[in-house]
Amino acid sequence: SIYIQRKMIPRFANQFFRRGFRTYLHRPGDAQPQKVTLIEGVGVGPEICRSVRRVFDAAHCPIQWDILKDFSFEEAASKELLKQNETVLLGVLAPHKRSKYTETTEFYKFLNLYANIVHCFSVPGFERRHQNVDIVIIRENTEGEYSGVEHEVYPGVVESLKIITYENSFNIAKFAFEYAYLAGRNKVTAVHKANIMKLADGLFLEAVREVAKKYPHIEYEEMIIDNCAMQLVKNPWQFDVMLMPNLYGSIVQNIATGITGGPGLTAGANIGTKYSLFEQGCRYTGTDIAGKNQANPSALIFASVLMLRRLGLPRFADLIENCLQSTLAEQKVRTIDLGGNNTTEEFTNEVVRKISEQLGSLTSNRGQGFSA
Repeated sequence: SIYIQRKMIPRFANQFFRRGFRTYLHRPGDAQPQKVTLIEGVGVGPEICRSVRRVFDAAHCPIQWDILKDFSFEEAASKELLKQNETVLLGVLAPHKRSKYTETTEFYKFLNLYANIVHCFSVPGFERRHQNVDIVIIRENTEGEYSGVEHEVYPGVVESLKIITYENSFNIAKFAFEYAYLAGRNKVTAVHKANIMKLADGLFLEAVREVAKKYPHIEYEEMIIDNCAMQLVKNPWQFDVMLMPNLYGSIVQNIATGITGGPGLTAGANIGTKYSLFEQGCRYTGTDIAGKNQANPSALIFASVLMLRRLGLPRFADLIENCLQSTLAEQKVRTIDLGGNNTTEEFTNEVVRKISEQLGSLTSNRGQGFSA
């Protein structure tokens, strides 16, 4: 590593260290616009999607939006349009009226998005009961209690099946440990209820333990879901990467979101072998504030940052994330959920202003060298 004292380059120290030493190497042709399917949906979806598009325009992101209007899984033509691009950014979808699944669950199954990732972290500047929380929650996205297999066996008696397979459990465990390794995380906690569901959750743990053997440098532990819920509220700092089946993941993600700032701040990603979909971490519809210019767009902007990194565009991701984090930390412009009274548009304007300011600063300082 190279260590340079600030006094060696006093005139340009602040600028130089702000930009850092990072060099991103691209592949030929990466500057060409990449196509992303955008589904605004209902509720606050159109408003927060509009914020993302404005932020991307300000940052000059090489993204071309294919906007799907009035999307529905009930129409075969709409479903096939989903596969025209490998990346999807999703606003908000309403529950399916006639299907046994919600439309988001249809997405996961149709595109085989087996890994759901939600990063819950404390935003600097906001006083919460717990500070400095940083947890990544990874859940299996296609089976478990969300398998949609249920029926009435006798009038007044309903049977709902929880499907757990070794293959899918192994795949999500492999994804979680790979993530922990590549992201520099030190610990994976598998959450389960194998003390009661000995076969189903027992099979899940069997698969996870097999994968854990291949990563001896990563600490591995198991925790029953009941205790996990209490520990999250009592001592969230003990967790790093959390791995679990579908339903437990939904519950744990919402608890972690609650202690770190709420649904307006938490991003979600859904990853498969070919396709990926990015959305709010808690899939908050916001029907009570839809159309009122009150929604916090941060969660979807954070999700779009994950999307940019997934697409191999880290510079744009860093720029947008830094400006969003700065806006949140300063607390000069805050939406209602963050204790302020600013509108969605005003919050977006501030992020856009910071992006334009940052780009202008970098442009004006180019070519000045490091002479004292």
